[in-house]
Amino acid sequence: MSTVKTYRDPAALADAAARQVIAITREAIAERGQATLALSGGSTPRLLYARLAQDDLAAQLDWAAIHVFWGDERPVPPEHEDSNYRMAWEAWLSRVPIPAQNVHRMHGEMAPAAAAAEYEGMLRTFFAARIRRGDALTAAFDLVLLGMGEDGHTASLFPGAEAIREAKRWVTAYQVDKLASWRISLTPAALNAARHILFLVSGASKAGRLQQVLYGTYQPDRLPAQIIRPMRGSLLWMVDEAAAGRGGPA
Repeated sequence: MSTVKTYRDPAALADAAARQVIAITREAIAERGQATLALSGGSTPRLLYARLAQDDLAAQLDWAAIHVFWGDERPVPPEHEDSNYRMAWEAWLSRVPIPAQNVHRMHGEMAPAAAAAEYEGMLRTFFAARIRRGDALTAAFDLVLLGMGEDGHTASLFPGAEAIREAKRWVTAYQVDKLASWRISLTPAALNAARHILFLVSGASKAGRLQQVLYGTYQPDRLPAQIIRPMRGSLLWMVDEAAAGRGGPA
């Protein structure tokens, strides 16, 4: 079951999302001694990350108990302007006292298949205490942040990708034909095991697609964001008024 909340503009959305991240992170640390977050790339979360870096919110967290991961990455080195890691690092992580060993980036500078295999191995080792029955991931991430593209993709799960139906592997690498480029991405098997999933959607250009994803026929091969259905966790869509559109959720 998903919940949709609408906010006045991107700044209000970023502030509300930042407070949601703080609340979930603090709850995880209080209950389990550690918080695990999977971050998204794109333009919308940049405002969120910048808000989280501000002193009033950053001071509320025990940074030694927080581990951050990435939901997807482009095949570029970490200093490249297209790197999802670089964006999160510059906007947020470089401005807070998180230990270097708690930042677990995807190695986009490696061959994509090798990078995906390496990241999956790291995740399986890290979350070993939460694994049941071999391939079952039990609420590995406390929070997954996701965005949605104008075509309905999320993470790097694009329309028509076989990875949308991946049920065993946790990380995949494949060539996105429409972009003529490779992507490394967590799969639904990993994403849907999270305790909390938070979608951020901003902008009028996404309004029509958002309505289709939320209220249209279930067809995740065409609208990959629909494949995000947590097994046991919560799913919250936080959108601005432009993305909600006329007649959208209020």
